[in-house]
Amino acid sequence: MLITRTPLRISIGGGGTDLPSFYRECDGFVISAAINKYMFIGLNRTFTDDYLIKYSQLERRRSVADIEHRIVRAVFEAHDLEPGLEMVSLADIPSGTGLGSSGAFTVGLLRAVYAHKREHIAAEALAEEAARIEIDVLGEPVGKQDQYIAAHGGLTCFEFRADDSVAVSPLAVSQETVHDLEERLLLFFTGYSRSAGSILADQRTRSERGDAQMLENLRQTKQLGLRIREALEAGRPEDFGRMMDEHWQRKRARSSGMTNDDIDRWYATGVSNGAIGGKLVGAGTGGFLMFYAADPPALRAAMSGHGLTETRFTFDHDGSTVIVRN
Repeated sequence: MLITRTPLRISIGGGGTDLPSFYRECDGFVISAAINKYMFIGLNRTFTDDYLIKYSQLERRRSVADIEHRIVRAVFEAHDLEPGLEMVSLADIPSGTGLGSSGAFTVGLLRAVYAHKREHIAAEALAEEAARIEIDVLGEPVGKQDQYIAAHGGLTCFEFRADDSVAVSPLAVSQETVHDLEERLLLFFTGYSRSAGSILADQRTRSERGDAQMLENLRQTKQLGLRIREALEAGRPEDFGRMMDEHWQRKRARSSGMTNDDIDRWYATGVSNGAIGGKLVGAGTGGFLMFYAADPPALRAAMSGHGLTETRFTFDHDGSTVIVRN
């Protein structure tokens, strides 16, 4: 038995510019942060001649081609894994919540497969393969942020270039700023997201056909990400908090399906009760509202009054790793 642990993430700035439909034309830039909420993948040899796949469903299949879970099937096919294998997945936070669970699943599964084969793979290659499987093999309308932050961990800057290469560098912040962000960035669950795929597909389609409004929005979002990096590296997290609102307004403008009346009401309540700024994490209606709070107790009380549950977190600096190997 071996088990991998792979972090989920929050997007700090530039989200949306990591889709190939944008960065292959204009280059993209994203700041992402891995958090201590994890996807766990277990692989175990069995004494049977089939594949046992356990996630929110249970599959027992005689051949890889029959596996219904698309990511599992693609990974197993790519690595020509033989029968007699059990795979189990568990997560601290379920999918459909905007924290990059699909990318974390793919990265964690690949990390487990390489460990199972007793082969080493670096974080960069792990992220690249996971992104290729989701974007090129499976045709998902997603970006590369989730796979890269899941593999690398930390508070990290990613430059997505037109030639599909990715430059990776740590966000050069002080420990004081890290502590400030862990204390003042608050996450509140609003409900499951069901529209992320359609929203990202629309963004991809409009970008590919040269929609001027979409491309300008994403260019401004990229510049906002660069400004956020400058503010955080200069030790001005409150400036970042104020820019979160600008980020949210640009994100809302990309799709009418990005928000709803409930989320707008909760957001207004947050900025009236201790939050400097905030945004919805993830691509679709639902998931988590994230605020930067000048007064965390007041914000917590206001959100609790609306029935929203807080998920507390710290940052993860390890990225995807093997935690059990027997």
